[in-house]
Amino acid sequence: MYTHQTAPTQFVEANGIRFAYRRFANRSAGVPIDVPLLFFMHFTGTMDHWDPALTDGFAQDREVILFNNSGVSSSSGEVPTSIEEMAKHAGAFVDALGVKNVDVLGFSMGGLVAQQFTIDRPHVVRKLILVGTGPRSGEGMASLTPEAQEIFGAKYDPADELWLRVFFTPSERSQAAGRKYLERQRARKENRDPLPNEKVAAAQVAALQKWGAPVRDPYDYLKKITQPTLVVNGSHDVIVYTVNSFILQQNLPNAQLILYPDSNHGAQYQYPELFVEHATRFLKG
Repeated sequence: MYTHQTAPTQFVEANGIRFAYRRFANRSAGVPIDVPLLFFMHFTGTMDHWDPALTDGFAQDREVILFNNSGVSSSSGEVPTSIEEMAKHAGAFVDALGVKNVDVLGFSMGGLVAQQFTIDRPHVVRKLILVGTGPRSGEGMASLTPEAQEIFGAKYDPADELWLRVFFTPSERSQAAGRKYLERQRARKENRDPLPNEKVAAAQVAALQKWGAPVRDPYDYLKKITQPTLVVNGSHDVIVYTVNSFILQQNLPNAQLILYPDSNHGAQYQYPELFVEHATRFLKG
């Protein structure tokens, strides 16, 4: 029995890349292992940036798989400069694990990769959860939003207080929830992932810009994603504007939308118990 705090970092080789991952579930609860929940991480994040309230919450009745994609933190290789290449690497990782079916949760940039992964491997993905993310050529997605540029460009002490502004609104209630999130996220003391190197952000920004660049009929590709999809965001996301979640829900063939109040890019971290409840109900439905 492992938890978010105790799951060992394991490695698997695929396409010349040594992928780091963690895989855990509450086995005492008779957790099924046939359809695990695969997590796709946000911009410059590692496995240790996930909220244990989410990962352990989901692990109560299913297996959870966290991983670092190519070139990120404890995984080898280079970070691709396109979302499509990131999705290909993720596919190689899943193949190397021998997993035949997954449910997928993609957050922010991870939501872009999750969309492409689902298009590439429709036979693998059963259900899809897209959090704080958007479509190709979405509103304000051709580059980092002005708010994101200011937030990521500022200095923080300690450095991880950056996430208080990225994920939470300035309100007293939201910031209080943010500090609780940081406490949970910091709780793993042993075998934490190293922070990403200086090459990661530049490569990921290049990938984000390609995805967000204007194209003709940008939302047509969403018709290829026929899996049941849950779209989740905060009511005031300034990193990937909230309207993009509405665009996803309107253009995906089988999608529902949840917006949480007084919340920014990390609404699922502000309302972790409620999010796990809603998402679990969706996955079981």
